[in-house]
Amino acid sequence: MAAAPPTLRLRPSLFSFRSSPPYVCPPLIPPPPSSQLVRAQTFALVPLRSCRITLNQFFSDPPHRRSPRSASSSDTVHPVDKGSKFHEWDSISSKFAGAANVPFLLLQLPQIVLNARNLLSGNNAALFAVPWLGMLTGLLGNLSLLSYFAKKKETEAVVVQTLGVVSTYAVIAQLAMAEAMPLSQFLATSIVVASGLILNCLNYFGWLHEAIWSPWEDFITIGGLAVLPQVMWSTFVPFVPNSILPGAVSFTLATAIVAMARSGKLSEKGAKFVSSVSGWTATLLFMWMPIAQMWTNYLNPDNIRGLSAFTMLLAMMGNGLMIPRALFIRDFMWFTGSAWASFLQGWGNLFCMYCFNTISREFFFGTTIGLLLWIGMVLWRDAIAYGYSSPLKSIKELIFAH
Repeated sequence: MAAAPPTLRLRPSLFSFRSSPPYVCPPLIPPPPSSQLVRAQTFALVPLRSCRITLNQFFSDPPHRRSPRSASSSDTVHPVDKGSKFHEWDSISSKFAGAANVPFLLLQLPQIVLNARNLLSGNNAALFAVPWLGMLTGLLGNLSLLSYFAKKKETEAVVVQTLGVVSTYAVIAQLAMAEAMPLSQFLATSIVVASGLILNCLNYFGWLHEAIWSPWEDFITIGGLAVLPQVMWSTFVPFVPNSILPGAVSFTLATAIVAMARSGKLSEKGAKFVSSVSGWTATLLFMWMPIAQMWTNYLNPDNIRGLSAFTMLLAMMGNGLMIPRALFIRDFMWFTGSAWASFLQGWGNLFCMYCFNTISREFFFGTTIGLLLWIGMVLWRDAIAYGYSSPLKSIKELIFAH
């Protein structure tokens, strides 16, 4: 009798209904009798690698939502077990990040409306009070973070940063109309903004070739590394000499480092670090802004009375709404920037205002309790989504990228 042809035998345990990471698994095949090996005609016995799957993975996963990523790399998928709580918090955290558009828009809108009124009334001199260099610095930060989140396909964060780019550019355009900003700088800024929005849109949808995207990444990396030291130095003028030397030196070093990375003279880890620098420089730039504000408050306490408590509350709310998503996807850079701005730029300035009796005790303690309750809720819900018994494990994963 002829030998029976070899058959494929799979372990029934492969078809466990426990939740699993979103890895690509083989098609569903009815399991034959139990075995742990595949026998082939021309090669040795090969052990199968288990791959747990769930029906929910095929029928309920939203196609646009990606799994959490490691804090150390935007390309490494963070292995987690997916369940109903996980999907629920995934959806809610993304909606919170999208809702951050509201307070951020309210932050910029009053300035745009005020500038428009001054332009219509012919009061162009009033727009000279708005520093165009500061607006340009914020615009570069928004463009850098837009590129970072577009590469990670974080839709809600992309929308937030796009809104930041558009609203800041609107203010810059008003300054140019009032001749408070040189025309040549405005035209150069317009070209950069238009190019950045188009390139990020194409890259987000996967329509852009790497050969075109790489020069843009190099541009924002060099720009961020050049601007950050200069802004930090300028904060302490006149205690330090008014000089462009920090920006010039950092620009030269940044150009050399990027050139070495592109020519292959850096190690793989070094090149990977350079590619992530633009996001960190933008984050540090925004993190430095509340420090500069507090330094100004320290030098000129009377300026505190000119601060708007509502503006600080909006800053705290906008950044606070992005904390859940940053923690959920284990993005340490995003979490650091959002938490820092929420506590220092928002709550920190409110604390200064409370110390100088420009806001009431009820308002300050109400916002303080609200912020603490919000952070506690975020940590608790994230731990439940991942199935952890302690929120500290979420923080540990965020920092050490386990």
